[in-house]
Amino acid sequence: MRYLKEIKGLRPISKISNPAKRKRRFLDSSLRDRPDRSRLDGFAERPNTFASRFKNSAQVIAENRNCAPRYLDYDLGMETEPGGSFDEMFGNGDGPREPYRDYGAWIAGEDAAQLRKKSVEAERFFRRTGITFNVYGAEEATERLIPFDLVPRILSAREWSRLERGIKQRVRAINAFLHDIYHRQEILRAGRIPAELIARNDAFLPEMIGVSPPGNVYTHIIGVDIVRTGENDFYVLEDNARTPSGVSYMLENRETMLQMFPDLFSRIPVQEVGDYPENLRRTLAASAPEACRGRPVVAVLTPGIHNSAYFEHSFLADQMGAELVEGHDLRVVDGRIAMRTTQGYRAIDVLYRRVDDDFLDPLNFNPDSLLGVPGIMDVYRAGGITLANAPGTGIADDKAVYSYMPEIVEFYTGESAILKNVPTWRCVEADALAYVLDHLPELVVKEVHGSGGYGLLVGPAASKRELASFTKKLKANPGNYIAQPTLSLSTVPVITRHGLAPRHVDLRPFVLMSPNGITVTPGGLTRVALKKGSLVVNSSQGGGTKDTWVLEE
Repeated sequence: MRYLKEIKGLRPISKISNPAKRKRRFLDSSLRDRPDRSRLDGFAERPNTFASRFKNSAQVIAENRNCAPRYLDYDLGMETEPGGSFDEMFGNGDGPREPYRDYGAWIAGEDAAQLRKKSVEAERFFRRTGITFNVYGAEEATERLIPFDLVPRILSAREWSRLERGIKQRVRAINAFLHDIYHRQEILRAGRIPAELIARNDAFLPEMIGVSPPGNVYTHIIGVDIVRTGENDFYVLEDNARTPSGVSYMLENRETMLQMFPDLFSRIPVQEVGDYPENLRRTLAASAPEACRGRPVVAVLTPGIHNSAYFEHSFLADQMGAELVEGHDLRVVDGRIAMRTTQGYRAIDVLYRRVDDDFLDPLNFNPDSLLGVPGIMDVYRAGGITLANAPGTGIADDKAVYSYMPEIVEFYTGESAILKNVPTWRCVEADALAYVLDHLPELVVKEVHGSGGYGLLVGPAASKRELASFTKKLKANPGNYIAQPTLSLSTVPVITRHGLAPRHVDLRPFVLMSPNGITVTPGGLTRVALKKGSLVVNSSQGGGTKDTWVLEE
């Protein structure tokens, strides 16, 4: 049994949930007395600052405002490549947009060399803290740091309010969909989605038919990937309902920013994210089974130290005050799942599992699995433990099912989807496959069960050899793929050696669901494609992260 006190390299985030108290922890009285830099004017002549770069960028945009939109390289004030991406900081070029106005005034007065130095300090902090992820199959060292960029991604309260309503609507619909397909299957009877989409899906678990989790909650933790293409245009790129990862990086990104730039948080009212671990603990405890007596015992099940997200598993267990366990630490005792302790075996009420379905129980699924617990599905079906997320939720991650999400939302909520889907071609359909093959250089092609940026083709960036290879794959197994248009993802500045430069981003907000309701953490994990022109933001493919700020009203 791994006790968290034995895990080295972890640095707990403050558990102070009150934003005002948290800010005071980092603020020095001298910082509160610093002059208010509420305007860019007046700082253009300061040496080695970003103010002149902002001015140059604005001038270039202004001069070209009647032309087709173009990417701008902020650091040089020069055009870099066509594309017309919406920039979240500069918008149409008339200075920083409203959410960035205070931040723009601040960064205009900062020394560029000092900010680059801060970037190096941030990398050292992440390395010292042990914030890493593993890359499977890489020839080089498997353990890497996720690059962190110091320029935050900022959303106004109004923008976030709309996103939050759309996210909650979508999560309610997904949970209702999961309950339905494992019970009455009314959406199939109504013909709103084809029955074979479920029946032939590897993520559909017959073992879950007729099983009702406590409070009928299947999706306790969800990550919804969102992209932006314009001022008011947001799309859901995919849903992550199995074991969404990345929340630890969201928390550590904020902690790093608080330590490095405390004065920013004294002048810009940013909503708190540090209470996520406590909210997660409450969500899991509220989902305890009827067999629970007294305060629920919560544990986190990890595949072990070689898993790509092991840092996050240990981090969240530590922050929640829960035990971190592996499969060999657990066994069935008197009809309950119990963990090994120095005082014998102790029953667990809620298990936050970070092990995929196929490896969860060798008696019910993969018999060769050494990561799971023999018999845990039988205990779960009998109501002896809550598994978060419920087995079988992976079917909501399926990208072919994703293509039906507008219908799913309308069927279960009676409302039109607030957040739009990206138009999707299901290659299993003959007409769709013919279109995809004819337009492959223009499309993004994904595996229906793919994740992490693997098994992905970005047509406009693909070589002739890659296009030919994917053509063969599509013809051989069309049901394994979907295709989508190449979206012009929004950009946010990153700090480069020469100054600020635009890079494409997406956003993964984190959602908690219990019988008591739904909580969406204000912000989430912004992933950024650090390579110029790249649309792939996944850390396994060279992407980085940013702190995400949602401004208070």
